[in-house]
Amino acid sequence: MLDLHLSLMIVALLIFLFLLFQLNGKLFVPLLRFMDQREKTIARDLKAAQNLSSDSDELLAKARENLEQARAEAARIRHETIERIKGENQKAYEEKLKVLEAEYQSFQQELVKEEEALKNSVLSQLPLIKESLKAKFSQI
Repeated sequence: MLDLHLSLMIVALLIFLFLLFQLNGKLFVPLLRFMDQREKTIARDLKAAQNLSSDSDELLAKARENLEQARAEAARIRHETIERIKGENQKAYEEKLKVLEAEYQSFQQELVKEEEALKNSVLSQLPLIKESLKAKFSQI
């Protein structure tokens, strides 16, 4: 049935060992070296990513701090500007009030002068008015 030849089995074993040796040197060792290097590269990149992540967290914290400082500065500037404008408006209001009071006093003085002039005019024409009234009453 089945014939076993020892010489063929030894030749097959030698070919198998030769192929194993050749594949080990040309395929398996470079493949294992490549996989080790890849693992090291991945570990290094992961560590760099973590460092960048921590750096970005620090930068984000600094950016938030700068933003808060800028908001505080803007609020301070806005407050100072509002106070300055209020002061300027108060001064302008007081000056306008003084001008209006002066104009009102001047108007009152002119009104008093006109009242005196009208009074004098009526007093000077009083005799004519009396005679005119007497004439009207005499007609009735």
